[in-house]
Amino acid sequence: MTFRTLKVEPATRENFALYGVLVGVDPAANSRTGEFYGDKVELWVPGGFVSDEQTRLSVARIHARPPQVIWMERHFKHTQTFLPLGGSSFVAVLGAPTDTNQPDPETVRAFYFDGSAGAQLHLGTWHEFPFPEKDRAEVVIIIRAETQANLEVIENDEAIGADLEKRNLQARLGFGFEYEL
Repeated sequence: MTFRTLKVEPATRENFALYGVLVGVDPAANSRTGEFYGDKVELWVPGGFVSDEQTRLSVARIHARPPQVIWMERHFKHTQTFLPLGGSSFVAVLGAPTDTNQPDPETVRAFYFDGSAGAQLHLGTWHEFPFPEKDRAEVVIIIRAETQANLEVIENDEAIGADLEKRNLQARLGFGFEYEL
């Protein structure tokens, strides 16, 4: 298989905006405080989470694997979210939403998350499951129940459902992606 190499860049609110929003404390943004706790509890709303049905909170331990992206997927009914546990750092390979049934290679980028913030993807953002920076990472995943079921229906090395398109990049584009830290 042929791969295009991506340079990993630190995820910032600005460079990540095409793909989603960072989920974490943002001192530059307005926070609010509650009536009961005054300034002892600050709240930020990083992005409008979307899910039109039963949503699941899962925890994943991601083990090291080759830094190669062979599949990318997207979701139409929820804003999938990855939140690091215990400061786990990870790399996310993402492509901007498209009007076609495959990612646009020109928008595919690799982002480094240092463990202090997570990622909430926009509807339709193409992505591969995160890669741990080191031997492993642990993340909380917020995903629709239907999407997990869609991943079980595999045809021609791809999966598809009402909230999922998981595409084989070799079959669709003739190449995959790899990244360098």
